[in-house]
Order: sequence, then C-alpha cells, then structure tokens
Amino acid sequence: MRIRAFDDLVLRVLMVLNSQNSDTQITTQALAERVATPYNHVSKAITSLRKLGLVDARRGRNGGVRLTEAGQSATVGAVLRALDDREDVPDCRSAKGDCALLPACGLRSALHCAREAFYQELDGVLIR
Repeated sequence: MRIRAFDDLVLRVLMVLNSQNSDTQITTQALAERVATPYNHVSKAITSLRKLGLVDARRGRNGGVRLTEAGQSATVGAVLRALDDREDVPDCRSAKGDCALLPACGLRSALHCAREAFYQELDGVLIR
C-alpha cells in the first residue's frame, strides 16, 4: 500500500500535536513551520482532522489547534482508513466504461483485502 503525501502530512501534524502539552494550543503557522510544509497544506490537513473529530481548531487572536480526546488515542490505521476516499484500489473504469473482466475479476477483492490488512496492522500503532 502507498501512503499519499496528504496522509503523511496529516500523520506528521498529529505527531507534533501529540508532542505538545494537551492543554497547549499551537497555531497553524507554527505547525506548518514544525512540519516544514506550506501553510495552506497544513490548513487543509487541520480541516480534515477537525471533521474527523481529532482536533479542536479555534480562529482568532487566542486561537490555535489542539488534540481532542479522540485525537490523543488515534491510531495510524484508523486515521489512514478515515482519510482513504478511494472506492477501489484498482481503477476498474476507463473512458470506454467498466473493465470487461470486472464480473469475474478476483483481483479487486484480493486488493481490497490487502488494503484492509494493511490498515489492521496499523490499528495497533498509536500516533506519538
């Protein structure tokens, strides 16, 4: 399995937040500097993490980002699974329509099982 660049960024942001005191907020700009990634990319990562309920983000002068309880106990597998928006591992469609082998294809099922095994292996790894 391949971890996309965005997934890697989300994991790095969570690692930085986990290294902070749980009561401490950190700005998105400071996070961007810590993970050496442009602000707009980190901002998108924060938005995704907020939707997943893993961070609390507040705007304004006293704003910042901090982990929620769910974020403090998140695992790598759960986060990657939640971020994975691909329906299938293989791309079984083309400009001409679905693959002719689709009805009898065993590859899709095998790759789906392999993807889930990948996530299950990472379900035991806390983000620290």
